[in-house]
Amino acid sequence: MTKATEMARISAKGSFHLLWGIVVSTLISAIGTIYIARLLGADNYGLYAIAVTAPNLFANFRDWGINTAMVKYSAQHNSENNVAKVRSVFFSGAFFELIFGLFLTILSFALSDFLAVAFNRPDIGGLIQISSFTIVTGGLINVATAAFTGLEKMHLNSIMLIVQSIIKTGLIIGLVLLGFGTFGAVWGFTVAVLVAGLTGMLLMYMMYKSLPRVFNCKLELVATAKVLFKYGLPISIGSILAGFLTQFYIYVMAIFVSNNALIGNYNVATNFVVLITFFATPVTTMLFPAFSKLDAQKDGDILRSVFQFSVKYAALIVVPVAFIIVALASPVIVTIFQDRYVEAPLYLALLSITYLYSAFGSFSTGNLINSQGFTSYNLKITILTVAIGFPLGFVLISQFGVIGLILTSLTAGLPGLFLSLRFVRKQFGVSVDWVSSVKILFSSGIAGLVTYLLVSLMPFSSLVQVVVGTMIFVAMFLSIAILIRTFNGTDISNLREIANGLGLLRRPLNWLLDLIEGLMRRLRISKN
Repeated sequence: MTKATEMARISAKGSFHLLWGIVVSTLISAIGTIYIARLLGADNYGLYAIAVTAPNLFANFRDWGINTAMVKYSAQHNSENNVAKVRSVFFSGAFFELIFGLFLTILSFALSDFLAVAFNRPDIGGLIQISSFTIVTGGLINVATAAFTGLEKMHLNSIMLIVQSIIKTGLIIGLVLLGFGTFGAVWGFTVAVLVAGLTGMLLMYMMYKSLPRVFNCKLELVATAKVLFKYGLPISIGSILAGFLTQFYIYVMAIFVSNNALIGNYNVATNFVVLITFFATPVTTMLFPAFSKLDAQKDGDILRSVFQFSVKYAALIVVPVAFIIVALASPVIVTIFQDRYVEAPLYLALLSITYLYSAFGSFSTGNLINSQGFTSYNLKITILTVAIGFPLGFVLISQFGVIGLILTSLTAGLPGLFLSLRFVRKQFGVSVDWVSSVKILFSSGIAGLVTYLLVSLMPFSSLVQVVVGTMIFVAMFLSIAILIRTFNGTDISNLREIANGLGLLRRPLNWLLDLIEGLMRRLRISKN
């Protein structure tokens, strides 16, 4: 097995452990989301969404890139077996996040009425005060996540996610049923983040204690904090700008979209996009520590292989899932909510489009650039995106409301993506396998179109449409992908090696690979 394939296997294993945590926690949260949306109604659900996201305006200033730096340096030092530096990274990151989190929580609490007025909802100041505590507790979650990711202990992260979803779902449903309404929902959300943060800290401490003992180990907290801060500062500035851009979008939408029901529809759609993030988040999370283990100067050939693996195999997972969500958006929403959220299917279909960019390397380029220390370049890309996003967002949201917001999010980052692709080609000599990307998009797009047309003609219930539509899509995608040779023998071998590290998924994935390999063999025989 090549080193690139071995790295892919390790990353896939971490992705799997993160995947089951995301799936289980999201399914639990989805139950809560459905009940909350039904119990509160579209108007109050829209207020709840604004109240719990408003403190993010301050939370954007919380970590100053420290969490990203923690992932890079803990992965790098761990690959070098430098336990002392790993310990210093953990302590420095946690201390920094806690101090700034407390300060910003107090600031958000004090300015809650200002935030309420800024969001054109002056009566939710008390709700924002409650959710302000998630700034510091959310910081604890982020520190723990960075530590788990850097050492590729994603099963611990999954435990933390599941604890949060269980507490959140149980508390919110219980408090709403007891008659506390939106107030109870916000309290349930806030307490859940607190419990998850404390759980993350406990698991992080256990992981810290399990590290090999180093005698006379001195924690160089100040020196380590300087290194983390220097690396993370450009990332943090970019995150702050991106966070402001997101808050700007929400602020403009709150001004120009007076109908809370439309905001509720949008929030329902964003919750259903997690069906795609089930697969996208593990991939993007594990790419950064994988790239951080490589030096572009010393490991150039391996880096090129890992980059192309990451783009192609991520697209093979994410692009088909995005297209199937686009094709089945309407029956999926109707199955859960009947006709209560009539705008949500359109919003969901449009939101899914952004994941198609994975075929162009959207998951990989930023991670690669940051992993090699070029954080200032990613800052420039973020500044470009923000410069485009502010005027474009104002124009489109003011004219087209929620649709304008989605269109802005789909287009504002495209120039930066193409510039990043140009940068990694010149700087590292890596490039996307464009032929494979086009084949993946074509196979998925045709399968999605056929599925949509057939499902729209079915006189069945929405649930049956979802089930039958999924079967049609899978059959169509595999057939077209094999016919146009989207995969080859090398891909099958690589994927089989990767699958062998995926625990319970190993057998079904190997069965699927056997099926694809058999169909490819038959196609070659029939052509001969």
